[in-house]
Parts: sequence; structure tokens; C-alpha cells
Amino acid sequence: MDESSYSNLATSHLLGSVPAVVSEENKASYEVPEANMQIFPPNNGGGGGSGRGYQTLEAPTEGFEQQSPNNWKGVFSISSYTQYFNVDTDVVINRLMSSFYPASGDFFSKIDANPDLYGLIWITTTLVFMLSSFGNCATYLMQKHTDSTASWNFDVGYVNVAACGIYGYAIVVPMAFYFLLQYLGSNASLIRFWCMWGYSLSIFILTAFLLLIPVEILRWIIILIAGTVSACFVALNLKSYIVGNDLTMMVVAAFLLQMALAIFIKEISQSKIPLEEKLLCVSGLLTW
Repeated sequence: MDESSYSNLATSHLLGSVPAVVSEENKASYEVPEANMQIFPPNNGGGGGSGRGYQTLEAPTEGFEQQSPNNWKGVFSISSYTQYFNVDTDVVINRLMSSFYPASGDFFSKIDANPDLYGLIWITTTLVFMLSSFGNCATYLMQKHTDSTASWNFDVGYVNVAACGIYGYAIVVPMAFYFLLQYLGSNASLIRFWCMWGYSLSIFILTAFLLLIPVEILRWIIILIAGTVSACFVALNLKSYIVGNDLTMMVVAAFLLQMALAIFIKEISQSKIPLEEKLLCVSGLLTW
């Protein structure tokens, strides 16, 4: 077919056709259709699953919503506690170092924006395993110091005693102070109390190594120094937290309880006290 026959066809009415050359007189009359952008597929907003099309991305209003642990719904929701484990190594080390300098008394101001429970769980668990293992070692060394024929004997009961004492103290004592302060009309935060008391036990991790020394007088000196540092850390920070309230007896009670825990940590590794008496010591400490 002759190609010239195609060139004579009118193409201006065809959609999508663009003339190669537009003359000046026809340029003014040539109208470009207005662009109309439309979301595809359209969101008709109708009910049901059909016809809804693609939806715009919005923040979810339901699902894994972080619940506040202050209400009962948040207490039993795991997601409500994730914020208390959002700490990095530098923050944990800084808080650990603060527990070795009790004179500052500003621990609550450091954790006010982000109190954590990571230190409580990590420190208490480490201390339980260290006391149960080093307790057996210290008992063996003390027996070997007095009797060269003493043989190694690992007592698994140390794990139960250490777990009851450390976990029970770190959880029950801050909770008791929290409810007591609430009863007396003073503002208190259970999470902050758990955080502070948890970090106060960090010095006993280092003390557990030194208690391996088979000299009784040195063991007493070491545990009294560690207990005093830990007790001062708790007492001074608790005093700064309840400033303005005449609750001196609570500060003294916190100091004495921390010293009692220090003595318990020393006695748990002493071979002269049977495990049954140590368990009675733990229950009596928590009851008091």
C-alpha cells in the first residue's frame, strides 16, 4: 500500500496523539487537557472488605500498645515493661559506678527519665550464682586452713539459700518501703525503688571475690566496709527522695536492713552455720 495514504488520516481526534508541529495560529486554540491525579485504587470508604482499596499508612491504634504498669491491665502486659530494659552499656556502667560513691545522693535524679529493671535482674542473678559457688569455695578454704585433710564437698543447697535471700530482699524490701510511703502520704515509685535497691547490691559482687580469703578478721572487715557503702547509698538516696517529710526512721531502717543483708552474705559462706539455720535467718530477715 502507498504510505502517502496514511499521512492524510486525521489524527487530532485520537487520544494520546500529539502533532509533530503546531502552527502559531493553532497554538492558541490548542488546549492541553488538565492533569487529574487520582489515587489508585480509590478509597471509597465503604464498609466491609470489598471496595476499600489501598489505605494510607497510619499509626496503629490497636495491637501492641504499650500499657502503663500503673493499672492492672499494664501489670500483666509484657510490653509495658520493655521501656525499663531500654538501656545501653554506658548507662548501666554509669549507674554501677554511682553506687560506689554514695555521698553524691543524686541517684534518683540520674534515673528519673529512664529507670531500669535490667540492673536489678542482672545484678541479683549474678550475685546469687557467685555466692552459691564462692560460698562452697570459701567453706573449703576455711576448712583446709584448720584441717589439712579436709576434702572438697559441693553443697547445692547454697543456691537455694542465696536465691531466697537475694531475690527476696531485692523484691520485697523496696516493695515494703513503697507501700509504707504510700500509706504515710508520701509520693513513691516502685520502679525507681527496685532500680535503686538493685544497683545497691553491685558492690557485693566484688565483695564475693574478696570473701574467699580464709582469714576471718579480714572477711569481717571486708563485709563491713562493703555493707556500709551499700547502706549509705540506700539511706542517702532515700533521704533525698523523701526530702521535706519527717521520715528519719525509715532512712535508719533502710540502713540497718542493708547492713543485715551484708552480714547474711558473709554468713552464707561460713561452714559453722548449717543451711537450716541460714534459711531461718533469711525468713527472719524478711519478716522483720
